[in-house]
Amino acid sequence: MQITVRYFAAAIDAVGHADERLDVEVGTTVAGVRALLAANTALTKVLERSRLAVNQRFVDEDTVVDADAEVAVIPPVAGG
Repeated sequence: MQITVRYFAAAIDAVGHADERLDVEVGTTVAGVRALLAANTALTKVLERSRLAVNQRFVDEDTVVDADAEVAVIPPVAGG
């Protein structure tokens, strides 16, 4: 099945684009998506600090991702 991954802030800088489609197995969890994304070594350090949201909601790592879900990689943001 396919999902959409959207990158923000430092994650965009690491991968060089704002979004992509990703093939995952049925029953893949957020932790599984994180592991697949970590295969991109440029993204590994950003992922360690990032939260992942599914369909605009922060969820637990054991949440199963549905087909056509949007998974956002949201690094911490600093500023005032």
